[in-house]
Amino acid sequence: MLFNKYFEKWLYSKDGYYSNYKDIGKSGDFFTAVSTSSFFGGSIAKRLLCVIEDGLLPSNTTVIEIGAHHGYLISDIIQFVYTLKPELLDSLNFAIIEKFEHLRKAQKEYLYQSFGDSVNVKHYSCVDELRLDTAFIVANEIFDAFPCDLVYTNDKNKLQIANIENHKIEFIDCKDEKINKLCHTYKITKGEISLGFKQFAHNLEKNINKFEFIIFDYGEKYPRNDFSLRVYEKHNVYPFFDKLISLDKLFGKTDITYDVNFSHLIDSFEENNILHVKYDTQLKVLVDFGIIELLEILHKKVKEDIYLREVNKVKTLLNPDGMGDRFKAVIFRKNINMERVCKSS
Repeated sequence: MLFNKYFEKWLYSKDGYYSNYKDIGKSGDFFTAVSTSSFFGGSIAKRLLCVIEDGLLPSNTTVIEIGAHHGYLISDIIQFVYTLKPELLDSLNFAIIEKFEHLRKAQKEYLYQSFGDSVNVKHYSCVDELRLDTAFIVANEIFDAFPCDLVYTNDKNKLQIANIENHKIEFIDCKDEKINKLCHTYKITKGEISLGFKQFAHNLEKNINKFEFIIFDYGEKYPRNDFSLRVYEKHNVYPFFDKLISLDKLFGKTDITYDVNFSHLIDSFEENNILHVKYDTQLKVLVDFGIIELLEILHKKVKEDIYLREVNKVKTLLNPDGMGDRFKAVIFRKNINMERVCKSS
């Protein structure tokens, strides 16, 4: 089978990694910005308020998280909206798009524990179920989990694509015109390439009339022309082609991921009439969103030791040698007047 099918089975089949609930954070296989600090969600909440106050979206818009895992991020957003402008909770709508039933169940339980009946969060299994006039959408680390193909240019300058049987990879001549064209467009001679970005963008554009969509993920705007594919297990990282690992033992039991090609991602959205208004590091975007101001508010309300503990967590989010520069953010918009820019932009 082609590698994209193998990747999909690894993560999404009945026995796949995401098909069975996994912890994120210290007890899991990896950390995310969400598991690092609630101020990640807080800064997104502050951005939401800015967008509404500047008239870019109405106060009754729907706040959507795509791929919420446990539900921590949307919960943090709701909590910070309550802290900063509680009256908005009377008009805002909240939703999660989550394909796995067991995760939807875990999210509902966590949200009920957090808010009881005071906040209603609707669940959808896919973007196609949405029919909305406006939305404020957020997704953290979803595009690095889109099934990808592996390509490699051999010494005869022939583009090849990975095929895998019994957990053994071989590269064969690539006859897929789409992949050949994408590799030519983005000057990819070796690495990962996803064909799912454009369809995802199309589904969003088709089902929501007007929105701002904020995504965070790791990667770069230009190809490395090397394989970034890797496996995470108990906070250890293994290159996919490491000869010391056994794919048959890791398959479906560990996380598998790769660096996002942001040029390809952005173009996929813009080809669907969804414009990108910002691309930058996580560090710069979270600071623009107001994460430092949120810490200043906290400083006035809590003891010094609590404040310093939260500061250290935020430092992890912003550290240029770690998450701050490694992770990127993109802000997409559809049918929002581009001349009206939220002041946090």
